[in-house]
Amino acid sequence: MRIGILSDTHGLLRPEVLPALSGVGHILHAGDIGRPDIVPALAAIAPVTAVRGNVDTQAWAQAFPETVSLHLAGRRILMLHDRKALDRDPADDGVDLVVSGHSHRPGVETPAGVLHLNPGSCGPRRFRLPVTLALLDLAVRPLSPEFVTLVD
Repeated sequence: MRIGILSDTHGLLRPEVLPALSGVGHILHAGDIGRPDIVPALAAIAPVTAVRGNVDTQAWAQAFPETVSLHLAGRRILMLHDRKALDRDPADDGVDLVVSGHSHRPGVETPAGVLHLNPGSCGPRRFRLPVTLALLDLAVRPLSPEFVTLVD
């Protein structure tokens, strides 16, 4: 299963996002959604699992948890907006993938064999950071995300 991973839309669903996610089987949104119509627009492509971030304070955002744990294609995934909020080692829980956003910086780390993925931000540009999302094939071992730069 190929999934699309994004974060920090901050109420802006760029037109480049939808074709970049074409063909994915599931979409993960790691918070700072920003508007109630973002997740339904993404759900027109594939099922969406989303968490709320620090800007998601309005009543509509309460429908989204701060943290979610899910299984997709035999992989255990933990998603939260800010990685600094992790209160335990995900390796102890058999987690394969931790997805977080918040920093707007795309990045990958693998402490204790757990892939920590930040897809970057695909909403309004922050500073001089690229506007990105990530694609990931959950069947590939080891997990190896592909970053898609939407705007240089």
